[in-house]
Amino acid sequence: MEDWAEIRRLHRSEGLPIRAIARRLGVGRNTVRRALVASVPPRYQRPARGSIVDAVEPQIRQLLKEYPTMPATVIAERVGWTRSLTVLKVRVRELRPLYAPPDPVSRTMYEPGQLAQCDLWFPPVDVPIGAGQLARPPVLVMVAGYSRVITARMLPTRTAEDLFAGLWTLLCGWGRIPRTLVWDNEAAVGSWRAGRPQLTAAAQAFRGTLGVAIRQCRPADPEAKGLVERANGYLETSFLPGRSFTSPQDFNEQLQQWLVRAGQRYHRSIDARPAERWEPDQAAMLALPPVPPRVGWHRLVRLPRDHYVRVDANDYSVHPGVVGRWVAVQADLERVEVMCAGKPVASHERSWARGQSITDAGHARAAAELRQAHHVRPRPAVDAEVQTRDLAIYDRAAGVEAAA
Repeated sequence: MEDWAEIRRLHRSEGLPIRAIARRLGVGRNTVRRALVASVPPRYQRPARGSIVDAVEPQIRQLLKEYPTMPATVIAERVGWTRSLTVLKVRVRELRPLYAPPDPVSRTMYEPGQLAQCDLWFPPVDVPIGAGQLARPPVLVMVAGYSRVITARMLPTRTAEDLFAGLWTLLCGWGRIPRTLVWDNEAAVGSWRAGRPQLTAAAQAFRGTLGVAIRQCRPADPEAKGLVERANGYLETSFLPGRSFTSPQDFNEQLQQWLVRAGQRYHRSIDARPAERWEPDQAAMLALPPVPPRVGWHRLVRLPRDHYVRVDANDYSVHPGVVGRWVAVQADLERVEVMCAGKPVASHERSWARGQSITDAGHARAAAELRQAHHVRPRPAVDAEVQTRDLAIYDRAAGVEAAA
C-alpha cells in the first residue's frame, strides 16, 4: 500500500514518467501502471474455494422454489445431508431471499401525546410486606411513546381495583393523559375472545371517564408493546442489582429517585434524552378530567356484630357503635376508610400482608365497654320494700294441718 501511494504521488504531484518512477522505487513498470490505474489501495484476496454445499445446491434451489419457507433442517433431510449442518444453514440463508417474497416491516413512529404502553413487571426480589411475610408484588410500568419517559409504581395486587388505582396515580404524576393506553391481555383489563378484544367493565369505566382509548395487543405478540417490554428489562438489569428493600414503600421511594436519573440517559432510537422530549410530549396529551375516575375498593355492607370489614385479604376494625348499620368501605393503595351516614367510623393504613386482622385500639375499647354494658343487669335498691309470702298457704292448699 505504501508503494501504491508513493507511485501515485510521484506521478500526479511531481509529474515523473513511468520509467523514472520504476527506477526510483525499484519496481517493475507494469507495477507502476497497475498502481496508476487502480483508484483504491491494493488488497490481498485469497482465491475463492469451493464449498461442500456446492454439490447439493441445485437440489436446495429446487426445494426453495417449491417451498420458500421450508426449514433448513428439513432441507438437509430431503437432500440426504450428512455433513455439518452449519454450512448448509448458511447457504440456505443466502438462497432463501431469492425465492421467498420480501416481507419488510415498517418502523413504528410515535407522535407527541399519542400513546403510552403499560405492563405489569414482577421483579425477581423478595420484599418484606409486614407480619413477617415476604412477597413479590407486581410493579405497574408505563412508558410514553414519543419521549420514552418511564414511570412505575409497586402495587399490592394485580386486581382491577389496585391496577386502575395505580394507573390513575401514575397519570396524575404526569399531569396529563396520553390519547391511547396500550395493554396486553391482562385479566383486569380484558382479553381476546372470538378474534376481537373484550375490555372488562372496570376498563370501560376507566377509559370512559378519561375519554381515551385502551388498545389491547393480540395474544403472544410482545413486539406490539416493545417499549414497555424493554423498559421492564432495563429496570431488571439497571435498577435492581445491588439494592435491598425494607418494605413496598421503600421500594417505591428508591424507584422514583432512580427514574429521575433514568430520564436523563441517552436513548439511541430517538437520538435524545427522554427528559428533553417530555415537554412537547406532555403538551400534546389530554388534560386530566374534572371528575376523577372511580378507582380502588368500594363496598356497601351492613356492619356485622364482630365490627370488621374485609378489603382484599385482610379484615379492618370499625367503631362498634354502628353495628347493624350500612357502612361504605373505600380503599386505595395506601389507606382504608369506612363511612356511616357521611361520618368516618374507621381509618387504617392499608396492609400489604395477607390474612391479617387490623384493629384500632379505640375500637377495641369501645367494643369492650358496649359488651359490659349489655351483659350487666341493674340490681334493686337496698331500701326497697320486698313482699314476703306466707308459706302456710301451700300447706292449706295441700290439706295438711300445721303441727301444733
